Amino acid sequence: MNDWSEPLLTLLELQRRCERGPKREGIFALWLTTRVALDIGMAEADAEKAQRRRVALLRQRLTPLAIPRPLSRGLATALTHLDELSPTGARIALTQLVAPAMDVLGSDVAAAVARAARTVHDHQATPRR
Repeated sequence: MNDWSEPLLTLLELQRRCERGPKREGIFALWLTTRVALDIGMAEADAEKAQRRRVALLRQRLTPLAIPRPLSRGLATALTHLDELSPTGARIALTQLVAPAMDVLGSDVAAAVARAARTVHDHQATPRR
């Protein structure tokens, strides 16, 4: 298991334990967004066209979900940062989702998103050969 996949697995487990409804859909929305953000943040090669398409598909997939309002606003802001298609934008998007995740879904969900943001940050800080 990659260290970057751990937050995704945590979010999936938390979603599995949650009853149907807005909270479960909120965790699902965070999982989708975290996946795309990690992919953008960890990307080594230029894949701008594919990443742009993934962000557009993410936006489309989030639209019909019944997401609690504070989290919905946070996700809208995160999408604007993901539109930058940069590791910095991905890290900022994840970092800004921590507070609404904490308010709406609790500390376990917020901690998983924070770990994902930290993973992108650490990947950015690692010197490339």
